[in-house]
Amino acid sequence: MNFSDIFKSKFLSQVGSISPLDALITLGIAIAIGLVIFVVYKRTFSGVMYSSSFNMSLLLMVVITAVIIMTISSNVVLSLGMVGALSIIRFRTVIKDPVDIMYLFWAISMGIIVGAQQYLFALICVAVIAVLCFIMSSLKKKDKMYLIIVRYKHGSSAPVESALKAAGGKVRNKSVSKGGIEMIAEVNTKVADSDFVEKLLTINGVVSAVLVNYNGEYAE
Repeated sequence: MNFSDIFKSKFLSQVGSISPLDALITLGIAIAIGLVIFVVYKRTFSGVMYSSSFNMSLLLMVVITAVIIMTISSNVVLSLGMVGALSIIRFRTVIKDPVDIMYLFWAISMGIIVGAQQYLFALICVAVIAVLCFIMSSLKKKDKMYLIIVRYKHGSSAPVESALKAAGGKVRNKSVSKGGIEMIAEVNTKVADSDFVEKLLTINGVVSAVLVNYNGEYAE
């Protein structure tokens, strides 16, 4: 059978039936997996501002993708038309955090697996990925970085730099102006949890000292 014979045959017109029980099971498992992704994203979120609408879209994306896959698997012609219709969709929302892209791909892939009625495989995958997300989130929280922004007058550079060096601080930026000097240094968690910032203010010439939590991408 060649390609033209396929079009002449009734292969493309075959329509498979979806039983109500299978549809309910697929939707139920898709909703359960979507809720798992919803909870994992909410518990492990460490961005600048949490978006409940984005998290809700992850849940709905699992269900919608599962419905699409379940529908097109019952009809070859419908599957071809669905692929053409979905190819014109363009997403305009800018995703700044790479982790959010991972969650989008996770939700879509889970919807595809559930829609293909690979329920056991979908449950195993979502459990393993959820555990990995919690592990990576806990490791990220333990490995926190802090920035100390010190503003001081001219002539106080030596005591400030010696204090930062004694605390294991690494100078990242130093800005000099006529009004004074601003220095940004990276310190570890132990220094940030102590009264090191207050000790800096006791140095003669120090105007202010600000402690900022920094995750490598943005300041909190």
